[in-house]
Amino acid sequence: MLRVCKIGEEVLRQKATPIESVTDEIKQLAKEMLETMKEENGVGLAAPQVGKSIRMFVVNADDDVDRTFINPQIVKMSSDLVDYEEGCLSIPSFYENIKRPSQVTIQFTNENGEKQVLDADGLLARVIQHENDHLDGILYVDHGDAEFKKNVEETFAKRRERAEKKALEKEAKAKRIAAKIAAKKQK
Repeated sequence: MLRVCKIGEEVLRQKATPIESVTDEIKQLAKEMLETMKEENGVGLAAPQVGKSIRMFVVNADDDVDRTFINPQIVKMSSDLVDYEEGCLSIPSFYENIKRPSQVTIQFTNENGEKQVLDADGLLARVIQHENDHLDGILYVDHGDAEFKKNVEETFAKRRERAEKKALEKEAKAKRIAAKIAAKKQK
Protein backbone atom coordinates (compact mmCIF):
# COMPACT_ATOMS: atom_id res chain seq x y z
CA MET A 1 0.00 0.00 0.00
CA LEU A 2 1.19 3.50 -0.84
CA ARG A 3 1.53 6.30 1.75
CA VAL A 4 -1.14 8.98 1.31
CA CYS A 5 0.23 12.53 1.65
CA LYS A 6 -1.61 14.89 4.00
CA ILE A 7 -2.56 18.53 3.62
CA GLY A 8 0.49 20.72 4.20
CA GLU A 9 2.81 18.51 2.15
CA GLU A 10 4.20 20.49 -0.77
CA VAL A 11 3.39 17.91 -3.47
CA LEU A 12 -0.35 18.49 -2.90
CA ARG A 13 -0.02 22.15 -3.95
CA GLN A 14 2.10 21.62 -7.07
CA LYS A 15 0.79 21.57 -10.63
CA ALA A 16 1.46 18.00 -11.81
CA THR A 17 3.40 17.31 -14.99
CA PRO A 18 1.97 15.43 -17.99
CA ILE A 19 2.82 11.77 -18.50
CA GLU A 20 4.76 11.26 -21.74
CA SER A 21 3.85 7.60 -22.27
CA VAL A 22 1.99 4.81 -20.54
CA THR A 23 4.83 2.59 -19.32
CA ASP A 24 4.78 -0.55 -17.21
CA GLU A 25 5.80 1.68 -14.28
CA ILE A 26 2.74 3.91 -14.82
CA LYS A 27 0.46 0.85 -15.09
CA GLN A 28 1.92 -0.54 -11.85
CA LEU A 29 1.46 2.80 -10.08
CA ALA A 30 -2.18 2.94 -11.23
CA LYS A 31 -2.75 -0.58 -9.87
CA GLU A 32 -1.14 0.31 -6.53
CA MET A 33 -3.16 3.53 -6.35
CA LEU A 34 -6.42 1.61 -6.86
CA GLU A 35 -5.42 -0.86 -4.12
CA THR A 36 -4.48 1.99 -1.76
CA MET A 37 -7.70 3.88 -2.52
CA LYS A 38 -9.81 0.82 -1.73
CA GLU A 39 -7.80 -0.02 1.41
CA GLU A 40 -8.38 3.56 2.62
CA ASN A 41 -12.12 3.36 1.74
CA GLY A 42 -11.84 6.11 -0.86
CA VAL A 43 -13.57 6.55 -4.21
CA GLY A 44 -10.72 8.40 -5.93
CA LEU A 45 -6.99 8.98 -5.55
CA ALA A 46 -4.68 11.28 -7.49
CA ALA A 47 -0.97 10.64 -8.06
CA PRO A 48 0.07 13.77 -6.11
CA GLN A 49 -1.68 12.26 -3.08
CA VAL A 50 0.86 9.43 -3.13
CA GLY A 51 3.80 11.77 -3.67
CA LYS A 52 3.96 11.58 -7.48
CA SER A 53 3.52 14.95 -9.19
CA ILE A 54 2.18 13.50 -12.45
CA ARG A 55 -1.17 13.95 -14.18
CA MET A 56 -2.97 10.72 -13.26
CA PHE A 57 -5.78 9.71 -10.98
CA VAL A 58 -7.86 6.61 -10.33
CA VAL A 59 -11.56 6.35 -9.52
CA ASN A 60 -14.07 3.73 -8.44
CA ALA A 61 -17.32 5.56 -7.69
CA ASP A 62 -21.02 4.72 -7.76
CA ASP A 63 -20.84 2.33 -10.76
CA ASP A 64 -18.11 0.16 -9.13
CA VAL A 65 -15.81 0.38 -12.18
CA ASP A 66 -12.05 0.86 -11.72
CA ARG A 67 -10.93 3.71 -13.97
CA THR A 68 -7.50 5.23 -14.59
CA PHE A 69 -7.30 8.78 -15.98
CA ILE A 70 -3.94 9.76 -17.49
CA ASN A 71 -3.42 13.38 -18.65
CA PRO A 72 -7.15 14.12 -18.17
CA GLN A 73 -8.82 17.27 -19.43
CA ILE A 74 -12.33 18.27 -18.46
CA VAL A 75 -13.72 19.67 -21.70
CA LYS A 76 -17.30 20.39 -20.65
CA MET A 77 -19.14 21.11 -17.40
CA SER A 78 -22.86 21.54 -16.87
CA SER A 79 -24.06 24.91 -15.63
CA ASP A 80 -26.20 23.43 -12.86
CA LEU A 81 -24.38 23.11 -9.54
CA VAL A 82 -25.00 20.45 -6.92
CA ASP A 83 -24.10 20.68 -3.23
CA TYR A 84 -22.53 17.54 -1.73
CA GLU A 85 -20.46 16.76 1.35
CA GLU A 86 -16.87 16.03 0.29
CA GLY A 87 -13.95 14.53 2.10
CA CYS A 88 -10.44 13.59 1.02
CA LEU A 89 -7.93 10.89 1.89
CA SER A 90 -5.35 13.68 2.23
CA ILE A 91 -7.56 15.48 4.77
CA PRO A 92 -8.94 12.62 6.89
CA SER A 93 -11.91 13.22 9.21
CA PHE A 94 -12.87 16.60 7.74
CA TYR A 95 -15.93 17.07 5.52
CA GLU A 96 -17.62 20.06 3.94
CA ASN A 97 -20.45 20.74 1.50
CA ILE A 98 -19.01 21.82 -1.84
CA LYS A 99 -20.88 23.02 -4.93
CA ARG A 100 -19.74 21.50 -8.24
CA PRO A 101 -21.25 21.03 -11.71
CA SER A 102 -23.51 17.98 -11.84
CA GLN A 103 -22.12 16.71 -15.16
CA VAL A 104 -18.74 16.70 -16.88
CA THR A 105 -17.17 15.46 -20.07
CA ILE A 106 -13.55 14.41 -19.72
CA GLN A 107 -10.91 13.39 -22.25
CA PHE A 108 -8.08 11.16 -21.02
CA THR A 109 -5.80 8.24 -21.77
CA ASN A 110 -6.52 4.99 -19.93
CA GLU A 111 -4.02 2.53 -18.45
CA ASN A 112 -3.78 0.75 -21.83
CA GLY A 113 -2.71 3.92 -23.61
CA GLU A 114 -6.09 4.35 -25.31
CA LYS A 115 -7.63 7.81 -25.79
CA GLN A 116 -11.06 8.02 -24.16
CA VAL A 117 -13.95 10.45 -23.70
CA LEU A 118 -16.35 9.98 -20.81
CA ASP A 119 -19.59 11.78 -19.98
CA ALA A 120 -20.19 11.53 -16.24
CA ASP A 121 -22.83 12.67 -13.82
CA GLY A 122 -23.70 12.12 -10.17
CA LEU A 123 -20.99 10.93 -7.80
CA LEU A 124 -18.68 9.94 -10.67
CA ALA A 125 -18.72 13.52 -12.04
CA ARG A 126 -17.97 14.91 -8.58
CA VAL A 127 -15.10 12.50 -7.93
CA ILE A 128 -13.59 13.24 -11.35
CA GLN A 129 -13.66 16.99 -10.59
CA HIS A 130 -12.23 16.49 -7.10
CA GLU A 131 -9.36 14.29 -8.34
CA ASN A 132 -8.68 16.48 -11.37
CA ASP A 133 -8.31 19.45 -9.01
CA HIS A 134 -5.50 17.57 -7.23
CA LEU A 135 -3.52 17.62 -10.49
CA ASP A 136 -3.53 21.43 -10.35
CA GLY A 137 -2.65 21.68 -6.66
CA ILE A 138 -6.24 22.44 -5.64
CA LEU A 139 -7.89 20.81 -2.60
CA TYR A 140 -11.61 20.67 -1.93
CA VAL A 141 -11.18 23.04 1.02
CA ASP A 142 -10.19 25.73 -1.51
CA HIS A 143 -13.78 25.66 -2.85
CA GLY A 144 -15.50 26.04 0.50
CA ASP A 145 -15.68 28.27 3.55
CA ALA A 146 -12.46 30.20 4.31
CA GLU A 147 -12.81 29.66 8.07
CA PHE A 148 -13.19 25.89 7.58
CA LYS A 149 -10.06 25.85 5.38
CA LYS A 150 -8.08 27.82 7.98
CA ASN A 151 -9.16 25.43 10.75
CA VAL A 152 -8.17 22.37 8.68
CA GLU A 153 -4.77 23.82 7.76
CA GLU A 154 -4.02 24.82 11.38
CA THR A 155 -5.05 21.39 12.68
CA PHE A 156 -2.75 19.59 10.26
CA ALA A 157 0.12 22.03 10.88
CA LYS A 158 -0.11 21.25 14.62
CA ARG A 159 -0.17 17.52 13.88
CA ARG A 160 2.94 17.85 11.69
CA GLU A 161 4.75 19.83 14.40
CA ARG A 162 3.93 17.17 17.02
CA ALA A 163 5.04 14.36 14.69
CA GLU A 164 8.31 16.16 13.87
CA LYS A 165 9.00 16.80 17.56
CA LYS A 166 8.31 13.16 18.38
CA ALA A 167 10.64 12.01 15.56
CA LEU A 168 13.44 14.26 16.85
CA GLU A 169 12.96 12.94 20.39
CA LYS A 170 13.06 9.36 19.11
CA GLU A 171 16.24 10.07 17.12
CA ALA A 172 17.92 11.68 20.15
CA LYS A 173 16.97 8.69 22.32
CA ALA A 174 18.39 6.27 19.75
CA LYS A 175 21.66 8.24 19.70
CA ARG A 176 21.88 8.16 23.52
CA ILE A 177 21.32 4.40 23.54
CA ALA A 178 23.91 3.89 20.79
CA ALA A 179 26.41 6.01 22.76
CA LYS A 180 25.81 3.94 25.91
CA ILE A 181 26.30 0.70 23.99
CA ALA A 182 29.50 2.02 22.41
CA ALA A 183 30.80 3.12 25.84
CA LYS A 184 30.11 -0.34 27.34
CA LYS A 185 31.93 -2.02 24.44
CA GLN A 186 35.02 0.14 25.10
CA LYS A 187 35.19 -0.96 28.77
